[in-house]
Amino acid sequence: MAAAQAPAETRQQELGRQGEDLACRYLEGQGLVVLSRNWTCRDGELDVVAVEGGRLVVCEVKTRSGPVWGRPDEAVDQRKLSRLRRTALRWLAAHGVGWCQVRVDLISVTWPPDGKAHLQHLRGA
Repeated sequence: MAAAQAPAETRQQELGRQGEDLACRYLEGQGLVVLSRNWTCRDGELDVVAVEGGRLVVCEVKTRSGPVWGRPDEAVDQRKLSRLRRTALRWLAAHGVGWCQVRVDLISVTWPPDGKAHLQHLRGA
């Protein structure tokens, strides 16, 4: 009997993963060190956790294929930012890291199906 196969990634999941891959390459090119990806706890998920100098940088990555669902950055409101901050505190505790500066960044990726990706990095969202 053959093992059950995991369901195929949806187009949106694949686009989101590709956007996160691009964001990580970009961050590493900017000198940041990526520590975690898609870290989850009861408060939520952190797409990318990186370090820049002595500062922890939590990056929310939003990827869109076009304007149908609005600009990627429009999906992050104050409630989402608060959740990201709480989740970052959980990440620090889970990894045994004492207090450190934490910055929340937003990386917006627009990647049309037949075009080149456009990345925007907003520091300190």
